[in-house]
Amino acid sequence: MGLIQRIFGGQAAAAPARPRADATGVQYLGLDDPRFLEMIREGVDGSSNISVERAMKNPAVFRSVMLITSAIGMLPLHLKFDETKENAKEHPLFNLLHRQPNDFQSAFDFRSLMQLRALTKGNGYALIVRSRDFRTRKDRVIRLVPLNPDRVTPKLDETTWQVVYEYQPSSGGKRIYPASDIFHLRGPTLDGLNGISLVKQAAEAIRIALLAEIAVKNLFTKGSFVGGVLKTKGELSPEAFDRLKTSWNEDHSGAENTGTTPLLEGDTDYVAIGATAKDSQSNETRARQVEEIARVFGIPRPLLMVDETSWGSGIDALGQFFVRYALNPWFEAWQQAIKRSLLNEDEKDVYSAKFNAGALIRGSMKDQGEFFAKAMGAGGHRPWMTANEVRDLQDMPSHPDGEGLDNPMMGHNGGPALEDEPPAPKPAPKKDDDDDDE
Repeated sequence: MGLIQRIFGGQAAAAPARPRADATGVQYLGLDDPRFLEMIREGVDGSSNISVERAMKNPAVFRSVMLITSAIGMLPLHLKFDETKENAKEHPLFNLLHRQPNDFQSAFDFRSLMQLRALTKGNGYALIVRSRDFRTRKDRVIRLVPLNPDRVTPKLDETTWQVVYEYQPSSGGKRIYPASDIFHLRGPTLDGLNGISLVKQAAEAIRIALLAEIAVKNLFTKGSFVGGVLKTKGELSPEAFDRLKTSWNEDHSGAENTGTTPLLEGDTDYVAIGATAKDSQSNETRARQVEEIARVFGIPRPLLMVDETSWGSGIDALGQFFVRYALNPWFEAWQQAIKRSLLNEDEKDVYSAKFNAGALIRGSMKDQGEFFAKAMGAGGHRPWMTANEVRDLQDMPSHPDGEGLDNPMMGHNGGPALEDEPPAPKPAPKKDDDDDDE
């Protein structure tokens, strides 16, 4: 049977009536599916075509993806005024980004899904639904609806240099959307249109990790865990050999029989052996694949629970490393995609979207206390934060007396603050020259 028949079944010339999957779990929409053509070029050995669902069964891949997607989903994303840096709460886009982008998802659900798809498939797409505001006579975004990236194909018209998006719904014909109607989140790209799937980039490392897991599974399912060999002084009869083999397999094979004590008959001896070099190499291979996967996703190894790290002093540095090198590029990808696709031309110089990663990089309470004290002017420092700005970072309500940019622990004259500080003395009236002449 040919390659076409093995994948789709039936005749090679007949297009499948529904999506079909190859042996690696990748589904193809038809013979013209770009992923199918890519599979033809690269082969079906399972390395470059590991499905996302299969890859996510690997704990290192799952943990890496969830660390980034959960962080993007849970961090506040606000629309702000560029000039004042204040939240633009009156703008309709503010609530879409911060609270609810559509009727069936929260902001956390939407951003997590878009980020997961951008990581694993290379692209996250959402249809931009707009409505006419008759007061301002401008269109405003009212919904963001995620689209399956497997059904979206961006295309660049090299005559007009305009990008359009072809979307194939589950039923019906293709739909063509201009770039202004699609919110496109992508990471690294080779052609400027399609993002690179990190699962595909790490496909070989993931495949080896999955094979190592299968090997360990088979060992625990079918292997012997007594860690030794059986020796006899003489040759066993066929009946004695079969009886010994059956007894051994029933009583000492499989993980559930680990640690059982063999009961031997006749002149049979049990000789214990230690772990083999093959066992050590297997453990080393599995650890190595975790490191390879972490490297592709930019996750510090200790966050994948593979290092013995001093979680007292090292956790703050790990958090900063994670934010700086794993999350910051995605922050910028989100922020610039929002400005590109969701803001009108006259709004792009007024508003910007901004993630607040402060919750991920906060130090200990002692470190925070020292930083905020200096920020408010303690120790002779010139204050650069008000009390209310500090309270806002700590999710506390503002205080009526917290707007001044001065040290609340000091009085206006530089001395200790008094409950009712007396006003500064008025300067003596200046004498006229005529009075001196008199």
